[in-house]
Parts: sequence; C-alpha cells; structure tokens
Amino acid sequence: MFKRDIIVIGASAGGLTAFETLVSQLPSNIPAAIFIVWHISPDYPSILPEILARATLLPVAHAIEREPIKPGHIYVAPPDHHLLVEPGYVRLSRGPRENRFRPAIDVLFRSAARYYGSRVIGVVLTGSLDDGAAGLYAIKEQGGIAVVQDPSDALHSSMPRAAMQAVAVDHCVPIIEMGALLAHLVDKAIPVEEVNPVSEKMDIEVGVAREDNGLEMGIMKLGDVSPYTCPECHGVLMQLKEGNLIRFRCHTGHAYSLNALLTEVTQSIEETLWDGIRTIEASQMLMIHTAKHLREMNEHEAADLLLQKAEDAKRRANLVRQAVMSNEILSQDNLNEEIEEEHRGFRTANKKEL
Repeated sequence: MFKRDIIVIGASAGGLTAFETLVSQLPSNIPAAIFIVWHISPDYPSILPEILARATLLPVAHAIEREPIKPGHIYVAPPDHHLLVEPGYVRLSRGPRENRFRPAIDVLFRSAARYYGSRVIGVVLTGSLDDGAAGLYAIKEQGGIAVVQDPSDALHSSMPRAAMQAVAVDHCVPIIEMGALLAHLVDKAIPVEEVNPVSEKMDIEVGVAREDNGLEMGIMKLGDVSPYTCPECHGVLMQLKEGNLIRFRCHTGHAYSLNALLTEVTQSIEETLWDGIRTIEASQMLMIHTAKHLREMNEHEAADLLLQKAEDAKRRANLVRQAVMSNEILSQDNLNEEIEEEHRGFRTANKKEL
C-alpha cells in the first residue's frame, strides 16, 4: 500500500489569492510534501512564504538546495531559481528558462514525475498562457494525478484551459474545493504503486533544468530540427511532440510552448518596428537640421529637397507607428501583471503589519 505524498502546484497571474485560499484549506497533518511555483520577477525579493504562512498552520518557506523533503511542509520556489525534486531532497538551479520563466512550472512538474511517478499530484491554477501543461502531461504519463482549477473560477483561465487541452485531467474544481480534494487524494491508499518506464527524453529535460550539459546528454535527439531560432540565444529550435502538445527546445536548453514562442516572436517584431520608427525619425531630424544650414548658405534648392525627403520619412514613420498601435501584440503584458501582483501582495502585507 502507498499514498500519493508529493503535491506540486503552479500558478501565474492571479496566483496569490489562489494560493492563499488553497493552503488555508489544507489540514495541518496532511501526509504530503507540497511544492509551489509562482511566476515572479527575479528583480525583487519574494515574500510569498510569509504571506502564505498567515493562511496556514503548515510550515512554509523558500526551498533550500538539497534540503530533505518532509511531509506536511510547503516549499516555495525562490526568485530566479527552478525548483526540482529528487529522491528525498530538493534541488534548486539556474538552468535555462522555460516558457520565458525561471522558476517554471513545467520544470517542477517534470522532475516530480521523473522521480516520484504515480505518487505525484499535479495542480495547475490560474494563469496566462500555458506553463504547466507539458509538466502535467509528464505527470499523467508517469501515472500521477492531474488536477486543475475550474477555468470559470480562475482569475485568468488560460493555464487551466491549456492543461485540460493537453491531458485528460482527473479533477477540475473551483479553488474553494481544492483543499478538501487534495486532502482526500493523499489520504486514499493505493494498493500498488504504478511504475512506468522513464523515457530518455524526460531524463534529458530534467537534467537540462538541473544545469547538466544538454549537448553531452543528447539534447539534439529530443525532436526534429525546426526552421525557427531561439529568441533568447538564437540557437536552432527542435520541435517536440507530446500527445497534442507541440513544444520547442534549443540546444542550450531554453524551452517554449507553441504559445510562448509566438509571444516571444511577436514581441520581437514589435521591438523591431519601434527600432525602425526610431531610425526613421532620427533621419528626419537630421534632414531638417541639415536643410536649415543649407538655407543659411542660400542653398535653397537642396534645402527644399531635404525637407521633402524629411516629409516622406515622417509619413513612413507614421505608417509604421500605426501598424504597431493597431497590432494586438501580447508581448510582456502578462509578465508585468504578475510582477505587479507580487508587489500588491508585498504592499498589502506591509499594511497588515502596520
């Protein structure tokens, strides 16, 4: 007989309220270790453990490299570090970002699936885009349980919806029912622990996140070479397929879902267009400045020609500006929202202390 004693939870935008609500429902004697990843800025200290500690009797803290895993403890990924689990202890790394984030939800989920198999319960909460979907696929592949927040209950429904499209989830419930569900799942004895073979692909991806050398591990075997390049390091991206999921990973290890890659590409396009506007307007100013000096030298014909070219440049810049303004580009809005949410939590905590 065994029980599911590893709970991994991920959230993005809207995650603070969801985490507080969830941990407040967990029994103080829950016989499972709980691991949390929330997309937060690497530029600010995280006080998520302090905030969650006010909502639960369970010990909550940022994870520490190689600390033992204990049931009834909540481990939170620190800023700018991936959180992984290995047999009996915690790992932290600054491995390549996945889906634009470090910590990334997929990294935690995949490592839990790799080492704990059917003992794992994966939980995807509110958030933008689709980090967590590939990790939940890995958990299901290894015999674990997949749980998502009801998208209609989530402040941002993209992540739970993406997870539901990626795998046949076992439970989809509103956040107010999540704690009771998890307590029931970990308390339910399973007669036989399912042990599914770990694929070479999973070993490689967990190793890359752990900062192992991807090339030496055979990262180029993960998928077919695609015509796209990595937005971060400009290396060639390989295309991976898992069920109906399409993902990409470069030889240095950066990983993207299809949606995350599209977001990076569209952001790059926007930056290129703004750079074009800057260049055109700089040439316009230079031509106007030069025309002024030509007039002072009585070179009126040359000055008029330059002013005409400056007007043409102005029209081109306006056309590009209109294209930027009219194009609905996702860019970094979601990330900025998540950063601001962390700041709001920090300000709220300070007010409570005062």
